[in-house]
Amino acid sequence: MKEVIAIVRMNMMNQTKQALTKAGVDAFFAHEALGRGKGLVNSHVLKGAESGVEEAVEVLGGKDKLYPKRVVTVVVPDREVKKVVQTIIATNQTGKPGDGKIFVLPVSDAIRVRTAEVGEKSIV
Repeated sequence: MKEVIAIVRMNMMNQTKQALTKAGVDAFFAHEALGRGKGLVNSHVLKGAESGVEEAVEVLGGKDKLYPKRVVTVVVPDREVKKVVQTIIATNQTGKPGDGKIFVLPVSDAIRVRTAEVGEKSIV
């Protein structure tokens, strides 16, 4: 089993949800988050801004702020990972910075509380 964690734009959440459902993935979690990528921030300018250099703060402008995002988490059997990742990319890829990020992590086990089913049976 794998956990697929995708960080997507807030305004893409409905499309992502619909695309995952259409791909046969009905169970997932989503929550709001704040964050940013590396963007075009120069590390020297950032260090200057952190130490209070006014010129550096002006150069940064709004680039150091955190932006609202959605974090979507899906746990799927190994055979479903490629489909989930491709679905998320196809739905969210614009070619512009901020499209998001996807992480795939191993899941050692899962247990459905209601029935005590374990392993893959608990997630399908």
